[in-house]
Amino acid sequence: MSEHYSAVDARLKLGANPKGRSLDLSTPDRSDADPKDPFLAALGERTRALRLRRGLTRKGLAKSADVSERHLANVEMGVGNASVQFLRQLAQALDCSLAELVGDETASSPEWLMIREILHGRSEPELVQARAALSSLFGTPANPATRRQRIALIGLRGAGKSTLGRLLAESWQVPFVELNRSIEAVAGCSLGEIHSLYGPAAYRRYEKRALEETIRRYPKAVIATPGGIVSDPATFSLLLAQCYTVWVRATPEEHMGRVLAQGDTRPMAGHAGNREAMNDLRRILESRAAFYAKADEVFETSGRTIEQSFASLQAQLEPVTRIGGAERIA
Repeated sequence: MSEHYSAVDARLKLGANPKGRSLDLSTPDRSDADPKDPFLAALGERTRALRLRRGLTRKGLAKSADVSERHLANVEMGVGNASVQFLRQLAQALDCSLAELVGDETASSPEWLMIREILHGRSEPELVQARAALSSLFGTPANPATRRQRIALIGLRGAGKSTLGRLLAESWQVPFVELNRSIEAVAGCSLGEIHSLYGPAAYRRYEKRALEETIRRYPKAVIATPGGIVSDPATFSLLLAQCYTVWVRATPEEHMGRVLAQGDTRPMAGHAGNREAMNDLRRILESRAAFYAKADEVFETSGRTIEQSFASLQAQLEPVTRIGGAERIA
């Protein structure tokens, strides 16, 4: 009997009940933790950043991880003392390692520590050079001329990627690829079904496979990518290495207005009103901006008609791409 209770007690300490279902043991208040605890504050910042990078609302992450939304809010604010099991469920829902969620994974081995020391304090341009050198050493980057024959448009929904991409492809007489449709073809079901049946981790796997297949099939193409493609480092690195990328950008207000004008009410789902939805959109854009900025070009569509945007983007890309003009098409 005592051995049974000891085993149950040990499992409860890890955040699981005797039936195997996880328990939420995160502390809802700050009765036993320092409000300025730097570890909890950093944990909250990492959790929020990972959630926003993946385009998830707090409610959506809580549902996917099967945890309390209130306790998740406490963790993100740096005032929640979460259990190990709680963090494990968050990590699974966010498709990241527990080490990435709770701390610096580059402290996992001596080699990581030495590499980190070399890179510590380097400027952003120096880090770009380091990443390029590592990609050249271990990856398979495309020839620069070959890479410029495959244009990929990145950015949030509502920026105009699909519309401008189709126009560019038609003008340059090359295939247009809507990567969302390719993802559905690979998965054999709709995007909504992928998320509801298999979850975000499976979606990211299908997304990477769809991109790999697109790169293999189309040496020349214009590709409109999903807004969250920057969420997975491996997929985004592949895109940067094999395609000439353009961040198609707009103001948050124009992003929202264009999506709603298309009849898509998903940005409003689960929100009390337009203000909350707009705040979420701003936070998502802010969390992804540094990744979108890795693109080769930035193009602003705010305040422009489709015709104006197309003409300007075509003129901006013509000097640097290798697919403009019928005489260059194979």
